[in-house]
Amino acid sequence: MYKPAQIIDEIEKLIGHYEERDPLTLAEAMDILVSCEPMGYGDNCCKGFFVSYYGIRHITVNSDLPDVLRQVILAHELGHAVLHRHAGDPSFVDIAIFDSVDPKEYEANLFAAELLLDDNDVISTLKETNNFFQTASVLGVPSELLDFKFKLLRHKGFAFNSPVTASGDFLRRVPYASIV
Repeated sequence: MYKPAQIIDEIEKLIGHYEERDPLTLAEAMDILVSCEPMGYGDNCCKGFFVSYYGIRHITVNSDLPDVLRQVILAHELGHAVLHRHAGDPSFVDIAIFDSVDPKEYEANLFAAELLLDDNDVISTLKETNNFFQTASVLGVPSELLDFKFKLLRHKGFAFNSPVTASGDFLRRVPYASIV
């Protein structure tokens, strides 16, 4: 299990090495195949998944999702590719992917939040809006992802409190209306 400091370090290494934060560009640079395939609409559709089989790493993202959510899903799945590439089981089980108590899901959410949300952008936007939900809206992310970023910022010594408590399975339940 990864600690927040380790996830922060992994992101710093990636950004330092590739000089990039964009998850698609990072995936391509890391030789991870990325495809977008239609997988349906609604809260219970498959949003995306990562598989590694015989050394080939592949992320699939639901092309039916809004752009903003596809970006978050891609960053989340990239988190699995970086943090959990040696986890073993090459099979795909949708229920396990978004299990709210699975530490790997929690870690992938922390990874996505750290990758997509720059500390300075979050802090300056929060100062401007003085409101958690407006900050999430301005940054174009679900409020639950901002909650994960706040967890990391608290780990870095900032005293931010979130009105949301996101769980590891928030991506399964995130309503489309909250991000479009």
